[in-house]
Amino acid sequence: MNKTAEAAMLMSSLSVYKGILGRTVPWAFYRLLCAAELPPREFLEAWGSFTSVLMDRGYMDSLAKCLSETALFDENIFSRTAAAGRTDTLSHTVINAVKRDIDAIKIISRITPGDIIADYSFREQIKPVEETLPRWENGEVIEQFMDKDNMIREISQYHLKNGCGMFARYRAFIWRDKSIEPVVFPDSIELSSLKGYELQRGQIIENTTAFLSGISGNNCLLYGDRGTGKSSTVKAILNKYYTEGLRMVEMPKDRLGDFPLLVDKIAGIPLKFIIFIDDLSFSEEDKSYAQLKAVLEGGLAARPDNTLIYATSNRRHLIKEVFSDRDDDDMHRNDSIQETLSLSDRFGLSVNFSKPDKKEYLEIVKSLAEESGIEYDENKLLKNAEQWALTRGGRSPRCARQFIAAVQAGIVQN
Repeated sequence: MNKTAEAAMLMSSLSVYKGILGRTVPWAFYRLLCAAELPPREFLEAWGSFTSVLMDRGYMDSLAKCLSETALFDENIFSRTAAAGRTDTLSHTVINAVKRDIDAIKIISRITPGDIIADYSFREQIKPVEETLPRWENGEVIEQFMDKDNMIREISQYHLKNGCGMFARYRAFIWRDKSIEPVVFPDSIELSSLKGYELQRGQIIENTTAFLSGISGNNCLLYGDRGTGKSSTVKAILNKYYTEGLRMVEMPKDRLGDFPLLVDKIAGIPLKFIIFIDDLSFSEEDKSYAQLKAVLEGGLAARPDNTLIYATSNRRHLIKEVFSDRDDDDMHRNDSIQETLSLSDRFGLSVNFSKPDKKEYLEIVKSLAEESGIEYDENKLLKNAEQWALTRGGRSPRCARQFIAAVQAGIVQN
C-alpha cells in the first residue's frame, strides 16, 4: 500500500479525533488523498481546493501544525474530560485510542506533495501541469504532540488550563440566537495603551485577578461619561488575562432573559468567564431590568462560581429618569428611587469614569503623543488639543486619541 492510500485509511479510521474531519482543512486534505485514484479533472480539483483553503488559513508552510492544532482544539471525550481534570476516569481503551489517533495524525502530517503525485494512478496524464501545482511544506506538529512518552500528560495539562473546543481556540464570544459564537477577530487593545484612570483600572484589575485566583470577585459596573474608556478597559482586561484562563461572552441587553441558558452552557467549563453587557441602561417602561436584578442576585438561575458580570453604562443608577417622575406622589417617588438603587447596588463593585479636567486631558494627550513617536512643540500641541476638544463637545480619552490620529494623518498641523 502506498503512503497516500495509507494516510487516507488512517484519516477515515480516526475515532476520538473524528471531529477534525468536520473542519475545512482536514476534510479538504482527506478529499485530496482519496482523489489519488480518481480521473485527472477530479484529482486536480481536489488539489486546488485543498491548497486554496490551506493558503487561506495561513498554513502553506506547515501542514503538520495545521492538522495537529485542529486536533488540539477539537472537542471530544478526551479533551472534555482533561479540561475537567478527570483523565484518571478514562479507561485504558479510550487513552489507547487517543494515542493511536495522534500517531495517525503525525503520519498523515508527513505526506508531501511529492508523495501524492508519485502515488497518483494517472500521473502521466497530469504531466503538463504537474510542475506548476502549488506545493505546501509539512513543517512540524505542535509541541504537545511531539513527545510520544509524555504527550497525554502534555495535552491534558493544556486542556486543564485552556479548556477545550472553541474555548481553547478563542478568547472572546458573543451570545447570539441562543448560542455562544466565537469572535474571530476581537479588539486587541492592551491595558498599556489606555492612559489615565489608573486608580479605576487598578480596582477592576484587582477584582479580576482575585476572581482568577479562586477568590470570590464582585460583579462590576463601570459607569460615567462617554469616551472615558469603560468598554476598552473591559476588553483590555480580557487581552491581559486570557492566558490565565479568562474568557468573555458579550451579552446584548435585550437578551438578558437568556441568562439561564447561557450559564447552563458554561457552568461546567473549567475556565473563568466574564459576561460583558455594554452600554447598559433602561427606560422606566423597560421592565427587562427586573431580569438583570434576578441575574445579579436573588434569581432561581444562580450565577455559577466561574462567572462574573461586567457592565458599562453612562448612568450610575442605570434606569433613565424623566421629569414627570418627580411630579408623582411621595410614596410612588420613594418606590421609584428604591427600585433604581436596588439594581445598581447589586453590583458589588462600581467604578466611576468621569470626564477628565483640562490638566488630566492634556496629560493623556502628551502620553499618547510620546507613545506614538510624534515630534511636537508642547505648547502648540496642547493648544491644538484643547481646541480640538472644544469643537467636539468636551474632553475625554477618546477625544485625545482622535486628536493624535488627526495629527498623525496631517489633518492637524503640529
